Amino acid sequence: MTESRRHDRLGIHSIGEFHMTVPCLEEAERFYSAFGLRVTYEGEGLVLRTVASEHIWGRLSKGAKKKFDRLTFHCFADELEKLRTHIVAQGVELMPAPPGADASGFWFRDPDGVALQVRPGAKTTLNAAQHASPALPVDGVRCAPYNSEAQATLPQRLSHIARMTANFTHMYDFYTRVLGLRLSDRSGDGVAFLHAPHGSDHHLIALAGGPGAALHHLSWDVPTVDDCGLGMARLQAAGYKVGWGVGRHVLGSNYFYYAQDPWGSWSELSATMDYIPAEIDWEGKDNPPEDAFFLWGPPPEPAVFFVNSEADA
Repeated sequence: MTESRRHDRLGIHSIGEFHMTVPCLEEAERFYSAFGLRVTYEGEGLVLRTVASEHIWGRLSKGAKKKFDRLTFHCFADELEKLRTHIVAQGVELMPAPPGADASGFWFRDPDGVALQVRPGAKTTLNAAQHASPALPVDGVRCAPYNSEAQATLPQRLSHIARMTANFTHMYDFYTRVLGLRLSDRSGDGVAFLHAPHGSDHHLIALAGGPGAALHHLSWDVPTVDDCGLGMARLQAAGYKVGWGVGRHVLGSNYFYYAQDPWGSWSELSATMDYIPAEIDWEGKDNPPEDAFFLWGPPPEPAVFFVNSEADA
């Protein structure tokens, strides 16, 4: 399939990889393996891949606490220098690569202090929608599989990253004006969903207003709502019982199940999210709170789901 892109909009096209520190690598290995990722030790840290791809989505190092501290975005190679010029023209100061990080492309910080890299790389966002649904019943034939035969499709790619921020207005301006992401939907200064201009899920980055800067969740794509439910069962059987869902979001339209990681942030199984093709001029809307969160599902526990998982003790 031809790689989708627009030539009238300058901006990054996808997520490359992220980095965070965690206090226990062994605990991280257990959680992300149960979640359905392929976890390997490389050097002094962990690397996260999906089971069917060699692409590295995440790198974990040992630290005193969980801290989401680096994020790489990919761009088209022929736009790297244009992006560098544009970003510097916005008053952003470039910086050396953090210790141990890849030095290609260029590095700078967002308003919450997370180190960002822009470099040429594979377009990890979809070029076209790949929606699927569970099998529908046929008269006279059993439809649902037996428990002994049911197999969830494991996460296939990182769909989006959601960040909590106390600096909502500046973060929203930065990710749209500086990096070229575009508004899909928002609800005042409570949440904003941003897509990449070259063909993207409804959101590549989500910004949620909250009590400080932190990773809220990593969202991983699975094909159907059944895969969300079977993934929930797999995680609960492995002992990870704190979660939210299964449910369906309004903005983005995706089905979801969120599992809380050992450090208070979340990993989401997401199925059939809205897709915004490169050639579509999507109308970003400001939605009332009652239309901004979830369509159906169990209510989340605010004191658990909206906690700042990186707050200083």
